[in-house]
Amino acid sequence: MRRLAPPTKAPLAIAGFLALPIFFASLMASSLALEKPRVVEWSRPHGHIARIFHNASGSNEARIWLFALVPPLVLVLAGWIASFMPYGFYISCGAAIVVGLALFPRLHRWQVHHTMRFPYGEDLLPDNTTSSSLARGEWEKDAADTVRSLVHYTIGLAIAATLISLFLAYRRRRAHHPPPALDGPDLQTGGAPTATGGV
Repeated sequence: MRRLAPPTKAPLAIAGFLALPIFFASLMASSLALEKPRVVEWSRPHGHIARIFHNASGSNEARIWLFALVPPLVLVLAGWIASFMPYGFYISCGAAIVVGLALFPRLHRWQVHHTMRFPYGEDLLPDNTTSSSLARGEWEKDAADTVRSLVHYTIGLAIAATLISLFLAYRRRRAHHPPPALDGPDLQTGGAPTATGGV
């Protein structure tokens, strides 16, 4: 078990800290990608099909949460591996940026597909009814904007943590290597004349 304990915990700590906003961004992205309503259909007279949309099933919700856990767990694993490597703190910060940006490439497609799966909007109510609180596509746009905001927030925190760590490392290096002192009688006495005897 001791071999699994990292020699330094800073990379793992920063990875765990940055994994929190990544998780919420991943949860919203996973909902856009995987959520779908339960649809009940039946035949009506004259060949018409009646259709009612219900909330997502429990298995669908479980899949959403399962996939939402993948990016933050990947980040924490990267932080644990970085704890055994030189400059592990910076590797963890870089991993957080990469994992966050990985949510972007298919985000718009997930948004469009989610809107198509929910023709009445996330509230499952037609827009022309007074009970409807969300127009079609409204929730999807807000969710995608939230993902982008959380990822940008994570990137900002990672960059800030990197800059602070670099500054502290620079301060420590300056403290361990002070500038050399200049020798000389004038500097030792402050440049004031000394009396070696009376007149």
